[in-house]
Amino acid sequence: MGRTDDVINVAGHRLSTGEMEEVLSGHSAVAECAVIGINDTLKGQVPFGLVVIKNGITESDESLIADLKGKVRAEIGAIASLKGLIIVERLPKTRSGKILRKTLRQMIDGQHIDIPSTIDDPQVLAELTPRLTGITS
Repeated sequence: MGRTDDVINVAGHRLSTGEMEEVLSGHSAVAECAVIGINDTLKGQVPFGLVVIKNGITESDESLIADLKGKVRAEIGAIASLKGLIIVERLPKTRSGKILRKTLRQMIDGQHIDIPSTIDDPQVLAELTPRLTGITS
């Protein structure tokens, strides 16, 4: 919980992305997840989630996304409603296994991406770029 990107400001409310990740990862279909704050013209920041689902899950992506969004809203509150949530094959990580949240935020916000030297597989960024382009409002 010591991450600097763990708290986002949504319309004046300080929300923990770590708490949202905990709710998402509590779902039986979720293998791993990341929640980041992305820029929003009205609210300042809004939460956006990326999830990797476990092998063998047969539920449709649309149904799973609706279920996960509803779970966050029910357990944390309406202010924590995810602006979006996408299912991805994998998340960008360092060699030690930490998710590169800053890099994800830079990709979504259309900023220059600072690729850390500790990235495990740079190819994952190429895989995610088309999915993350144009998400901000």
